[in-house]
Amino acid sequence: MKRISKQATKSTHKSYCILDKELIEQKSKHARENDRLREIHNFHDSDEATLHRMLNAIQPKSYIMPHRHLIDPKEETIVVLKGSLGCVCFEDDGSIIKDSVCYLSQDSGQIGIDLRVGVWHTIFALEPDTVVFEVKSGPYKKASDKEFASWAPNYDSPDKLEYLAQLEDVVREKFNLEKRSWTS
Repeated sequence: MKRISKQATKSTHKSYCILDKELIEQKSKHARENDRLREIHNFHDSDEATLHRMLNAIQPKSYIMPHRHLIDPKEETIVVLKGSLGCVCFEDDGSIIKDSVCYLSQDSGQIGIDLRVGVWHTIFALEPDTVVFEVKSGPYKKASDKEFASWAPNYDSPDKLEYLAQLEDVVREKFNLEKRSWTS
């Protein structure tokens, strides 16, 4: 494993890499220690790779700003390996697509989601040490990979946690889950 930024590591395997409990626990620990409360682990060799595969370890209160992959069209698949995840999709005006509110976990039987090109979405951890496996096409170009929603708080906005709390509460209410353990 090699650190490639403050938010990410990557595998250095030559022929194969086992995704095991130790790797998942290590990434969970890194996410707990990270200012963003999440961390990526890449399996692909470089940003130029045609297929990107990664672990995304996410802690509660980590804000992943609603976004879509339309400028550089990409589909995305997310599968929960540990913990539980909320996923919400949006209309172009920022209103929630009611049928798209998802609760993903091994226990629920709904373990993943496949998102088509151009769908506004966000994901968030519903419990500590949530880890997902993500796949999307490459190459990665920072300027065009994601289009962030103008109707959602920016990463540096003081309103981001209140907005995230509202989204999480929608998921928790729809699926009769316990109340949030954190406050904004």
